[in-house]
Amino acid sequence: MKKIKKLVAVGGVRVVAELDSELSKLKSKLEPEGPSEALKQTGNESSPVYKMENFAFLEPSSSSLQTSTMQFEPVYYATEKSIGSKFVFDKEQNSLQPLQEGSYFMYIDLNLTCTYDCGAGLLTVQVGNHLTCEVTLPKAANSKPVSKKCWTVSWINKEKLFTQMTVTDGVQNWRLELNSSRLGMFLVD
Repeated sequence: MKKIKKLVAVGGVRVVAELDSELSKLKSKLEPEGPSEALKQTGNESSPVYKMENFAFLEPSSSSLQTSTMQFEPVYYATEKSIGSKFVFDKEQNSLQPLQEGSYFMYIDLNLTCTYDCGAGLLTVQVGNHLTCEVTLPKAANSKPVSKKCWTVSWINKEKLFTQMTVTDGVQNWRLELNSSRLGMFLVD
């Protein structure tokens, strides 16, 4: 079973990297020269966006570190967004819900920067009871970035997933980088 999980995880990392690359290519293709170009890009079944029905990823909408439910937003590429048709994202509740039960590869990328004279502490981000990512933040006087990638494969029963951020006392002046931090998941089986 461990070997299967490891194979799924390795495959998951490759798929995430490949989808990220495809989305970058798609973003440049979908930036239209005019409004008529955008219409030509929608509904293209060979497009990577169409193939993403089993995939969702979100970027944080706030850079502040505080103990709370994290706020996220989908990423938009012209008329498409980063939430596949087999997911529901509720912006009001900040929940992501897969519409199909199954095994999901889940990942979170956290990229943080010290803005000025930052305090040390621990940042914990937990996605439901499926994924926990802990980042030790050092005392820093400069803007040396801190990054952490966490992932898991987990069975999910169509439940709403909330992402909880917990920050220990003393963590101050650290900022979550919005464009390089993200939460993502895709159906494995």
